[in-house]
Amino acid sequence: MLCCMPGVAFVPALLVGWSSAAFIISYVIAVLAGHVEPLVPYISDTGTKPPESGIFGFMINISALLGVITMYIRFLLIEKQNESSRFVRSSCNMFSLCIGLMGCTGMGIVATFQELSVPSVHDIGALVAFGSGVIYITLQSIISYKSCPQWNTYFVCHIRMAISVISCIAFIPMIVFASQISMTKIDWTPGEKDYTYHFLSAICEWTVAFGFIFFFLTFIRDFQ
Repeated sequence: MLCCMPGVAFVPALLVGWSSAAFIISYVIAVLAGHVEPLVPYISDTGTKPPESGIFGFMINISALLGVITMYIRFLLIEKQNESSRFVRSSCNMFSLCIGLMGCTGMGIVATFQELSVPSVHDIGALVAFGSGVIYITLQSIISYKSCPQWNTYFVCHIRMAISVISCIAFIPMIVFASQISMTKIDWTPGEKDYTYHFLSAICEWTVAFGFIFFFLTFIRDFQ
């Protein structure tokens, strides 16, 4: 299917498929191994203990690389479109790319530094990844509106903005609830101290993560 896609549409398609597989495979292995509870663990919880930690680290690093490639192609695409119809400042396009690359760097940190091994570095990487990611998709949504109607349809723009708004709304309570957790652990069980904060924060984290995935899914048509 990927080979049949014209242009470079296979790049965001591969990013979406690979990233989804990284989350799902790590989750399934962690649950089957009894390392996490099946009810909404943190994404990082599913990649902390072996054997899932190796799979998680490898696949997330590849996702970060695919993210860099996708964002750079998107940057070049906008620059090329700007040559015929000036709809966005080049500096804004470059700023969006830099923010996106910061997010990919954060992903690499999350994949490399395990949650229980180096929690402070891991948490910083996660904050950079999610924070930069939310800013990036918001900027891209705004740029998409500016490129209408020549390079984008308003329908696609509305979808992108809706995903951005949902991700922004979920990002804030994710940080707030996570900051209330007084311990670093992965084997959470209902009823114990801070479980509610963990549960709500984890729901928001999965919402933001799959918000990114669905957002990049909308790039496939553009990349054709």
